[in-house]
Amino acid sequence: MTPFGSGAAERSAPGLALLTALAQTAGTAIATRGQPAGVGILGYALLVVSGLALADRHRFPRRNFVIVAGAVLAYHVLGYPPGPTFIAPMIAASAAIIAGYRWLVWAVAAGGYTLWLGFSGATPNRALTAAALIAGAGVLTELAIPAARWVQQVAREQRRLHAERQRRQASEERLRIAAELHDVVGHHLSLINVRAGVGLHLMGREPDQARVALDTIQKTSAEALREVQSVLNTLYPARAAPRAPAPALDRLDELTNDAGLPVRTVVSGEARSLPAGIERASYRIIQEALTNVRRHAGPGATATVTIEYQPEALVVLVEDHGGAGEPAIAPAGNGITGMRERATTLGGSLTAGPSQAGGWRVRASLPLDWDPAP
Repeated sequence: MTPFGSGAAERSAPGLALLTALAQTAGTAIATRGQPAGVGILGYALLVVSGLALADRHRFPRRNFVIVAGAVLAYHVLGYPPGPTFIAPMIAASAAIIAGYRWLVWAVAAGGYTLWLGFSGATPNRALTAAALIAGAGVLTELAIPAARWVQQVAREQRRLHAERQRRQASEERLRIAAELHDVVGHHLSLINVRAGVGLHLMGREPDQARVALDTIQKTSAEALREVQSVLNTLYPARAAPRAPAPALDRLDELTNDAGLPVRTVVSGEARSLPAGIERASYRIIQEALTNVRRHAGPGATATVTIEYQPEALVVLVEDHGGAGEPAIAPAGNGITGMRERATTLGGSLTAGPSQAGGWRVRASLPLDWDPAP
């Protein structure tokens, strides 16, 4: 931290003031060691006051400079031996100049020098030396201020970039949560809708099968509530831990069994541990694809889910074999867009379109060397 800065941390901390008071008293004690005229209690008190007064230099720069300059001037007018007494005046002067009081600083410096010259009876050589020291300190202060302003500008820019990065991360997290909720709610509500239709259809003729459908609706709704709660808990991690397992490929059997249509699963390649982001994205892509099959395919539609572990990527393929209605997944809507965003966020790709068999085909390729670091 530069003594000429004016950052927020420096405004609220008296560290520089304490350091200046210590440097002036200790430096003067060392510089005057062995001299017949000592500093004395009053002299040290003036040096301490001039240093500690710097604590409010940013709130009251004009008053602060006058107090510091007055304390240092009193020290020299009383005839105490010279030492590093210029530190506090330089810092106070820089704060006053930055605040727009340049002419006051130079006027006080000139007036103080004139008073010292009149009371001290200094020799011409000593007077010239003092004038050179004051002028040199003033020039050094003027030269240091642009550098201090540059440091302040850099610090402000760093704070702005940090705040922008935090806002971007928060926005990305909100989008991720929105995608999670879209997949969870869409999948489970679609399944509940299918089961409710089956239950209503069988209620009068086959009450046992209707009861099975209602039981499935109960379990599906409970699972939906758990998953929604799990997603929402990411917003408030300190309030509650997730109550549902994280979406991952080890839950694929559970997903396909509750898909509401016949699903065949094919796994090729050597299964291995995957990054959590890839596990979650692949699970949600399969979930959304099966949801769209259930929504758009006609009666009798079936699907095949293929998981292919390649050396450098995980390939997820969901194909439906059509039914008596339209192709399973319409190209418009948020479903495909959400799946594609999941894949591209991880550096992968996703394609969706009609298959040669008359159904619909969704293929996602997710690289295994994905690095989550920003």
